[in-house]
Amino acid sequence: MPTSTHCVWGVLAAAFINASFSEASARDERLSGTNAAVAKRGERETKDIVYGDWQKLCFRAGGAPMLCRTSITGKFPTGQTAVRIDLIEREDSRTARLQMFLPVGMYLQHPVKVTVDGASPRQFPYSWCLTNACIAADVADPTFVKTMETGKSLTLEVVDSNLLALTTTLPLAQFAAAHKGAPAKTMEQDIDE
Repeated sequence: MPTSTHCVWGVLAAAFINASFSEASARDERLSGTNAAVAKRGERETKDIVYGDWQKLCFRAGGAPMLCRTSITGKFPTGQTAVRIDLIEREDSRTARLQMFLPVGMYLQHPVKVTVDGASPRQFPYSWCLTNACIAADVADPTFVKTMETGKSLTLEVVDSNLLALTTTLPLAQFAAAHKGAPAKTMEQDIDE
């Protein structure tokens, strides 16, 4: 039979646990509210990026389904890569993945906004960062891919660490031909056992 001392300790333990959970919950709400409340301080268009042509590269490794990447790269006048966009598709899948390589120094809590011909933007969260680039990616459903095929331009909006929204617009005129056409190069790897 529990004594009054056991009951007091039980009540104190329950109160302590409840207070800990309440404090953690309040902290989580403050943190999520902070990210949502951070507003952009301004906007600017990056005009010095020069885009190459869309091209399709395919890879087949050891009898696995072929993986194709339809890509475009934008470079600064210095030759440094500014943006690379890949639409990645596997031969046996109906869905694709849109992946963007962007310079480091972006405010990672704001996802990349992608707009085709001024339509409603789609948001692509950052997946990971390397030493020289951060990658934002997500599934691109068949409807979005079709929109890219029929579109004229694709606009990317990122937010940098100074909370400035940076936009760049790239051409989609050649995308459909590259995407639907034969690959510029197919790389195969045979695995001998």
